[in-house]
Amino acid sequence: MEKIVYVMLIERGKTYNRINKAMVIKHVERIKKLDDDGKLVLCGPTKGYPGVAGMIIFRAETYEEAEAICKLEPFVIEGYATYKLFSLRVGDKENNYLL
Repeated sequence: MEKIVYVMLIERGKTYNRINKAMVIKHVERIKKLDDDGKLVLCGPTKGYPGVAGMIIFRAETYEEAEAICKLEPFVIEGYATYKLFSLRVGDKENNYLL
């Protein structure tokens, strides 16, 4: 069985530098919800990639569900950021690293 996770790259919008603490708290609460729902794989800010603020890797049943999850990101809803969504085929010991 093929394992797929989804990668959300959060890209800085023109107003990204205006994000306040309340907005960051909303963002973190959303990440906590993904974790509580068993969907979060990992997340964090990126370093050394101009224009990219961070990344969230999560599980979803379909690309459409993944897209809906991305659209609920507070930074996106409030217009501080945009995103790119990718599906990632997981290579691991279980599937011999896709060999």
